[in-house]
Amino acid sequence: MDAIEAIMTRHSIRKYTAQPVTDELVDRLLQAGMAAPSAANEQPWHFVVIKERRLLEQVPSFHPYSHMLKEAALAILVCEDPGLEIIKGRGMLDCSAATQNILLAAHALGLGAVWLGIYPVKERMNGMRKLLNIPSQIVPVSLVSIGYSDEKLRKEDRFKPERVHYNQWTATKE
Repeated sequence: MDAIEAIMTRHSIRKYTAQPVTDELVDRLLQAGMAAPSAANEQPWHFVVIKERRLLEQVPSFHPYSHMLKEAALAILVCEDPGLEIIKGRGMLDCSAATQNILLAAHALGLGAVWLGIYPVKERMNGMRKLLNIPSQIVPVSLVSIGYSDEKLRKEDRFKPERVHYNQWTATKE
C-alpha cells in the first residue's frame, strides 16, 4: 500500500477480532512513530505498549470512549517528555505526528486502530499515570487502540473545497 492510499483509506477501527498482533508488528509501529517529524529533531516522546488484558480493561473506568480496548490486542500510549524539548511547546505537536504515523502504519500493515485522546483531559491523564506508573513530569498525550479489524467500512471522501483558501482568506459560500 502506498502512502496516499494509506491516508485515503484509513478509518478509525473500534471492533477487533481475537487474533493477536506479533511483537514484530508492534516494533514496526513503534519505528513508524519514532520516524515522525519533530521540531529541532528533539523527539520528546516515550511509548508505553500495553498488552496486559487487565490493564486494557481498566482504561474505560476513566476514559468513557475507550470501550474498544476490551477487545483490542494492544494499545500504545504516546507520551511527551517536556524535559526533552528544545523548542518549548512543540512536543505536543511532535507526539501528535508520532500518533498519526502509528495509525497509518497500522493500516498499512493490515491492522485496525483508533486514536483515543488523553491530553488535555486531566481525568484521563491522571488515570493513565496511575494505571501505568508514569512519572508526574511525563504527559500522556494519546492512546492508540490496535488489533485486527472486525469492521467493514466504506471509503469516505472528506475533501471540502470550500475550506481551501489560496494566498489569503476568502469568504466561503454556504
